Amino acid sequence: MSSLQQHPISKKAGLPPGALIHIGKIRTEQPKISFISYTSEETKEKNCEIVEDCFHLKDYSNRVSWINTDGLHDTNVISKIGNHFGLHPLLVEDILNTNHRPKTEIFDNHLMVSLKMLGVGKNGKSIVSEQISLVLGKNWLLSFQEQEGDIFDPIRLRLRKGTAIVKAKKADYLLYRIIDTVVDNYFFVIEYLNEELDRLEQTVLENSSQELLLELQKLKRQLRGIRKSVAPLREAVSILQKDSTELMLPENQIYLRDVYEHIIQINETLEAQRDIAAGIMDLYLTGVSNKMNQTMQVLTIIATIFIPLTFIAGIYGMNFDNMPELHWKYGYLGVWAVMIIIIIMMVVYFKRKKWL
Repeated sequence: MSSLQQHPISKKAGLPPGALIHIGKIRTEQPKISFISYTSEETKEKNCEIVEDCFHLKDYSNRVSWINTDGLHDTNVISKIGNHFGLHPLLVEDILNTNHRPKTEIFDNHLMVSLKMLGVGKNGKSIVSEQISLVLGKNWLLSFQEQEGDIFDPIRLRLRKGTAIVKAKKADYLLYRIIDTVVDNYFFVIEYLNEELDRLEQTVLENSSQELLLELQKLKRQLRGIRKSVAPLREAVSILQKDSTELMLPENQIYLRDVYEHIIQINETLEAQRDIAAGIMDLYLTGVSNKMNQTMQVLTIIATIFIPLTFIAGIYGMNFDNMPELHWKYGYLGVWAVMIIIIIMMVVYFKRKKWL
């Protein structure tokens, strides 16, 4: 399998609009194309050996066809699909750019919705992101993903059933179902973040270590990245609701409104989580400051205790002839007794003041 590569966005500098270049990671060795074509009575599925095997689906007026492409790095394949289905060159360019923000673009006879598919990594310790682009035509839907494997198997399962509601609807309802599935999956990510925030909040109360600070910084970066992926989707779905187009039937607007409300809820939750993360960071810094204050308090008390002892030792360390105590038989023991009494008195005093 080929190693992961990434084409920086700077490679597009100087190229004309519509120039096809893949921007992002190569996540699969070869693009894989499959389709599901259905009516209310039957469903057909096939994996295409070559891209041309799915071109005939465009001409079916009595069927809905969903053509899915996994892998975006082969610009030749994406270009052939774009040319056959009459996609605008700027739209094809956006499909190949996996770094741009979620958005909706409406053209004369088709529209595109791009969004981020988020999930928890297999290690359970990170958030993974993948761009998915959806292009809706009159009786067909194209989906472009970065790699094989997605969260749409429940939709495919319903399409295989003879009584599924989605089979009685047009392609715009299928578009809604895919968007709704992606948005619903955001809630699993939100739950994961809530668990991480709870764990970090409990940990910071017990131990403010350097490793905890690194985890907090990582979580804050994840929150920023998720917000950049989710916040623009609100506008993208709003455009589908408000802009008049023959491709989106009025009867499906209520479903889009429900998705829109979910996106608002997710955005509000992300904002709250950002505040919680900032609060945990403040709690961490407070804990570190308290530890430092406690350490300084102990060191100050020790230094304070030794001040009078140093004073006494300094006096009797002077080499004057006329110092009677130097010739006293019990002078050494007397000085030690005085020092010990001073230490005891100061410790008792500090405890009464609750400094110890």
